[in-house]
Amino acid sequence: MPRIVGEDLADLMRNRFYGLVFPTYSQAKLVAWEMLKFYAAPIPGIIKNEQELTMRYPNDARLRLFGADNPDALRGVPFWGLGFDEYSQQSPSIFSEVLSKSLADHLGFAVFSGTIKGKNQLYRTNEIAKTNPNEWDYIWQDIDRTLASEDGATIEMLRQSLADDRKLVAQGMMTQAEFDQEWYLSVEAAIKGAYYATEMAQARKENRIKLVPHDSSLPVHTVWDLGVGPALAVGFWQKVTTETRLIDYWEGSGSEGITEAIAHIQHQTYVYGSHFAPHDITARELSTGKSRIELAAQLGLKFEVVPNIPVDDGIDAAKRMWPRMWINELKCRFFLDAVGQYRREWEDNRGMFKEKPYHDWTSHASDMLRYAALVEEKMTNEKPRVYNPPPVAPVSEYQGAHETTDADYEAWQKQVKKDFGMG
Repeated sequence: MPRIVGEDLADLMRNRFYGLVFPTYSQAKLVAWEMLKFYAAPIPGIIKNEQELTMRYPNDARLRLFGADNPDALRGVPFWGLGFDEYSQQSPSIFSEVLSKSLADHLGFAVFSGTIKGKNQLYRTNEIAKTNPNEWDYIWQDIDRTLASEDGATIEMLRQSLADDRKLVAQGMMTQAEFDQEWYLSVEAAIKGAYYATEMAQARKENRIKLVPHDSSLPVHTVWDLGVGPALAVGFWQKVTTETRLIDYWEGSGSEGITEAIAHIQHQTYVYGSHFAPHDITARELSTGKSRIELAAQLGLKFEVVPNIPVDDGIDAAKRMWPRMWINELKCRFFLDAVGQYRREWEDNRGMFKEKPYHDWTSHASDMLRYAALVEEKMTNEKPRVYNPPPVAPVSEYQGAHETTDADYEAWQKQVKKDFGMG
């Protein structure tokens, strides 16, 4: 890397822009904006923008709050530094696909923080940091270490909060798993309201989430959730005896659509069986007058339509399929992160969960899983029987010139029997 001299550094230091990214924009405003204004208030000449949640400092540096629920708002911004709060609840692709490039222009830094909620992207980021201490600074600190190494009014408040939560566990108002997750960084505790928490935990216990190889002797079936960019998801499945194996997973990015997705799967080395998509693949687009199922057929993919049944019934079908599922952890990490956090939303004012799933970045992989459960029996290893209509009885070169001979007719009968496997 070329040496950075004083003039270059001065140029790089102009108009510095920093961001704090929360799971949602509303959460950013609720959690951090008032606090940010409080700590910035003593600084003379500070300018705050309430609409954009932005602080401009006297040296022209800016700090802005963002929500990971709108990743497009982050594209192309030349960040100097970023902080991710509750990173475990954000899409894993928001850093790798979007923000790592933004930081690269200014050799920027990133800080990842939050409560551990399973072995997802925050957990994996910490594991990388732990094994590369010369490149990362990291803190993995549970409550016992905090109480033993720090003091002050805040620590005394933490002691009281810890004692209060212990009482809630004893009274049955908090589970031990929730307590261990919040205070002791347990990676095994489930996310509140997660649909497949029990099923995933059992799959890991039975070692069904690991390196699952592709069996080249069997066809690969694809199941799709249709959308644009990250809302476009494709699962690659194989059936091996009674096992239903997810060997690969792909999601789009940017503005990629069904054309780019078809090009992607055709580029793979898999030999395909059937392709399944939800019922909206048959809807006609006003601009072309054609449906996506017709477009796919023109590009070489023939889809079967997944039955259109209520979401809850599909989730129940997926739960029933989980005991037969094996998942390739190497190629399906994004899928595992998503379905592990696919959940119902909790309503504090009603003290209960909403009836429908919370719609966010976890929905597309989870919808694909739901569709796969509905067509599991159709993902077979039998070769489709190709229907060849029987050849017509032969005639002479000039139609009607003479009648068909016995020899011609016998040859024709032999051909029919051969085509239909009748000896």
